[in-house]
Amino acid sequence: MFKRLRLACLGTLMLLAGAAHAEIDPDYRMVLLTENFPPYNMAINGKNFAQEDNLDGIAVDIVREMFKRAGIQYNLTLRFPWDRIYKLALEKPGYGVFVTARLPEREALFKWVGPIGPDDWVLLARGDSPISLSSLEQAKQYKVGAYKGDAIAQHLEERGLQPITALRDQLNAKKLMEGQIDLWATGDPAGRYLAKQEGVSGLKTVLRFDSAQLYLALNREVPDEVVQKLQSELERMRDEGFVDDILNSYL
Repeated sequence: MFKRLRLACLGTLMLLAGAAHAEIDPDYRMVLLTENFPPYNMAINGKNFAQEDNLDGIAVDIVREMFKRAGIQYNLTLRFPWDRIYKLALEKPGYGVFVTARLPEREALFKWVGPIGPDDWVLLARGDSPISLSSLEQAKQYKVGAYKGDAIAQHLEERGLQPITALRDQLNAKKLMEGQIDLWATGDPAGRYLAKQEGVSGLKTVLRFDSAQLYLALNREVPDEVVQKLQSELERMRDEGFVDDILNSYL
């Protein structure tokens, strides 16, 4: 009995060792999908469809380097709407989508590589503003700008604030500098990137009221050795400072 048990254990260990050193098929190719979400992913021409070299952004640069180092082939496409590409990654083997938040309700739906970067919700003020906050409740006394229809604006309304909304989030950078609003509720690093595009700098964060990390979500059928290789390369890139360098180059 004990001999059989030892043989069974040995067999299990050999299988695990084989899996740990499994090689990736050199012909394996992935289909990667993304959306316009500056500064992480964006079409160079600003449109809602782009492929391969016509994409730019923090996550695009990081994902490209990650796949290059891992030696894994891929095709890259930016499409609209998000719901469509999310569904494709969910249902089609060999597909992945980025960047997306790794939420508890999504955990078992994908295999994950990341984090690639943060997606925080912040209140920004002019650099010379005396405003200091420790809660959203305290922001009710100020004029707060937000992006119309955005989840951040909806969150503020649910918390009892009455944000002054703009049709384009970047308009809030100029409104802040011109004194039309006291605070700008936006994403980080998205807000800093949009402000830079508008020639606005020197803004300060007075409150960070939500925090999330963004990932590459892979279909459940993607081989584990592919996921592990990508994750290890991303961690090596982070240790080398590559990830921070890319982030800072856009902000």
